Amino acid sequence: MTLRVAVAGASGYAGGELLRLLLNHPWVRIGALTAGTNVGQPLGQLHPHLPELADRRLQPTTAEVLSDHDVVFMALPHGTTAQLSRELDDIPLIIDCGADFRLTDATAWAQFYGTEHAGTWPYGLPELPGQRALLRDARRIALPGCFPTVATLALWPAYQAGLLTPVVDIVAVTGTSGAGRTLKPHLLGSEVMGSVTPYGVAGVHRHTPELRQNLSALAGAPVEVSFTPVLAPMTRGILAVCGAQLLDGVSEYDVREAYTKATAGERFVHLLPSGQWPTTAAVVGSNTAHLQAAPDPHRQRLIAVGAIDNLTKGTAGNAVQCMNLVHRFHEHIGLTTLGVAP
Repeated sequence: MTLRVAVAGASGYAGGELLRLLLNHPWVRIGALTAGTNVGQPLGQLHPHLPELADRRLQPTTAEVLSDHDVVFMALPHGTTAQLSRELDDIPLIIDCGADFRLTDATAWAQFYGTEHAGTWPYGLPELPGQRALLRDARRIALPGCFPTVATLALWPAYQAGLLTPVVDIVAVTGTSGAGRTLKPHLLGSEVMGSVTPYGVAGVHRHTPELRQNLSALAGAPVEVSFTPVLAPMTRGILAVCGAQLLDGVSEYDVREAYTKATAGERFVHLLPSGQWPTTAAVVGSNTAHLQAAPDPHRQRLIAVGAIDNLTKGTAGNAVQCMNLVHRFHEHIGLTTLGVAP
């Protein structure tokens, strides 16, 4: 089976990463490549690292252009997919890299995004309990945000095993590519280099309700989340440091056992040896999340750390993994567990 695949928003970072991965997929033929303000430009001007597609001209992002594909990846600004997908009912599979269909709570959506809730699609994080079964029969998939991907994976084994109280603190350091390709003064090299900056502080970041949603589902009860993202002078990567109180009697052995059991057999989640902690450099270009967790014996508190490439496992790689699931390919086709170093 060969799939004809379109990428809407091919001019952006997420779109470029999707194309990099899809070019290595043996059962994909790349169809329409669309954009907004960059319509008409050859892709090679925007993504010179993709020479095989350098001469392809970007088309407008319309239902007419995107029709007649087996899969459409939406790497578009929030709000765009909700409107456009209504005109693409005949497309067998749409995977949204944006936020439009991630949340189940319409009130939370209105509070954090300020528009009407468009609905909820199956959540594209295959490693979560029971999620593969839902995704295999899905026609529409909502990818997680990059921060929720890494923090959820870092805490999933502990909450699934019932080791934690329902309050968690998350501080996550991210590279600048997570903000997209649009020119913004605070992302200029002279502003970013040599500086680490928190943003979206005190519960206002849009990924906060998604983190609550995921962790509450794992815990089987509401989980309160304090989330602080931090911008760092690097291009790719997220390192999430998560802290939560362990229940009385939980030992270091219990923690290790929970993480070992949960991650066993997961190709794209790698539990590091005891004492070794994740780094963003180790996951650049890979679809793998590196995890580590250990109890702080002085406070009976778990510290769980995860690292991902925000453009790969945090977005495009996860999208390809979900496509593979739906079409009954092996999940790893077109993807790699290997990082790029140094």
